[in-house]
Amino acid sequence: MKIKSAFSFFIAAVLIGLYSTGHAEDTRYQIIDPFQPTQSGDKIEVVEFFWYGCPHCYALEPYLEHWEKSLPDDVAFRRIPGVLGSNWIPHARAYYTAQKLGMVDKIHRPLFDAIHKERKRIDNQKSLADFFAAYGVDKDEFNRIYESDAVTDQLKQAFIAAKNYGIRGVPAIIVNGKYLTTVTLTGGDKELIVTINDLIEKERNGN
Repeated sequence: MKIKSAFSFFIAAVLIGLYSTGHAEDTRYQIIDPFQPTQSGDKIEVVEFFWYGCPHCYALEPYLEHWEKSLPDDVAFRRIPGVLGSNWIPHARAYYTAQKLGMVDKIHRPLFDAIHKERKRIDNQKSLADFFAAYGVDKDEFNRIYESDAVTDQLKQAFIAAKNYGIRGVPAIIVNGKYLTTVTLTGGDKELIVTINDLIEKERNGN
């Protein structure tokens, strides 16, 4: 009886330890310190940092697109182009130019495809202007917006946001200004989506 009781106590202690560790130290995400303000009001905000030149961002895109189609009403999703190097700037400017033109949905995936699937070199203002022209955008209008102070200001804000969130690479996902998760932390694209949903649920329940 004494041996059985001791063994039972040992098993219980191990299970409690595993339970506690699994909840207190979830390695699928990192906590942002301090928490950052969101821009989505009462909604749970999910932010993706990306770069058009990043093959991992391209690989994740189909999963994010599928996930976004079934977005709950209490969740808001937005993208921020990464500015972690000078060669990232043209693509970031292109994204904000598309945003100003109201055509992000029209060029976002095609630009990814052109760079990674079609192996086109689209990494400077001229090649980006040519790309946008294929979608009906006047080159002079593209250049005007691309070089505008408004886009430059957004670029600065993206740089500051990445610094405040502690972004060191892309793709990176921020949930409600509190949690940072990546494909590396979760172990894969599918696993990242699961983690995003788990963190949304965590915020929804106030945990």
